[in-house]
Amino acid sequence: MARSTEVLVIGAGPAGIASAIAARLKGFEVAVADFRRPPVEKACGEGLLPEGVEALRRLGVHFTSADSQPFYGLCFRDNLTSVSAFFPEGQAFGVRRTILNRLLLARAEEAGVKFHWGSRLTHLSGHTARLNDELFRFRWLVGADGFNSQVRKLAGFNAFAWYQTSRLGFRRHFAAPAWSQMAEMFWGDGYQIVVTPTAVNEICLSLFTSHAGMRIADAVASFPELASRLRGVAPTDAELGCITSLRNSKIAARGHIALVGDASCTVDGIAGIGLTLAVRQAHPLAEALSSGDLSSYAAAHHRITQNARRMTGLLLLMSRRPWLRERVFRLFSSRPNVFARMTALHSGPRPGQSLGVREVLQLTLDLIGA
Repeated sequence: MARSTEVLVIGAGPAGIASAIAARLKGFEVAVADFRRPPVEKACGEGLLPEGVEALRRLGVHFTSADSQPFYGLCFRDNLTSVSAFFPEGQAFGVRRTILNRLLLARAEEAGVKFHWGSRLTHLSGHTARLNDELFRFRWLVGADGFNSQVRKLAGFNAFAWYQTSRLGFRRHFAAPAWSQMAEMFWGDGYQIVVTPTAVNEICLSLFTSHAGMRIADAVASFPELASRLRGVAPTDAELGCITSLRNSKIAARGHIALVGDASCTVDGIAGIGLTLAVRQAHPLAEALSSGDLSSYAAAHHRITQNARRMTGLLLLMSRRPWLRERVFRLFSSRPNVFARMTALHSGPRPGQSLGVREVLQLTLDLIGA
């Protein structure tokens, strides 16, 4: 006999659990299935920008000093220049991926979401899914199963509006207190290493690189200031890797099926906004489910991801073109207000504010004059 639920979510990462909580708060019966078992781990920069923090707060998920560390802006560095800006509103948090999943899982269970661990989606037909050897009937299906989404494939959504070459991403934690109130990104030719505070006495180092043989230790060694700060500091875990890319599905929702998180859109780790995008999608999805029409979610998904996609494209161009990066850094250094404007757009634009044609044109004119 088949099981049944109103909303079936495939994938128990941050995007899936956040979507499940949001749907449950709208009164839906919700089940989440994942072939993995907790703790669900993934290589990740582990930073949540202010809009992501606010989205989680609305779900009832709050951070404390025991499980996270706040930061207040962004800093870009190379071996010659440093530029920084504070977020105009709110604060960001660094939090270990496993801790974030634990907080989300606890809130979901409190809200009444049901979990089915060790359950792999193998077949999809209409309003019925096969998980292992068991049938599940549902009204709505949410694919939150990541970069290689089986939901996206089985639903026929497996076409992309655009796709940029993938890079490698690595992550490792170190037992060191944060030395800055900001998340710092160190820029090299074709690679970036990001330092994010995740606890009072812990930092997360994330490397995003086009160089196949490069690892975190290699990147650290190329920045004397960073290497000096980490000299003698012990890592607290093994180096974890993944693939990172900029990719957007042509279809975020159709009929009774929606995609969230990396199943719908991935942004290269250079943007540092993947987790924030994932949890922000939960609220408009729940509103669309409540209205009985997913078209509003499709529109909201485009709106939420558009800024991040444009900003990521710009940052990747800077990574591939050292001459452009040097020019951008010179501009940011001589006109800090430009970097502050870009930081504000990136961390959480106000309604109606985006990296549109006007902003791109203005940045181009600024670069010409740099």
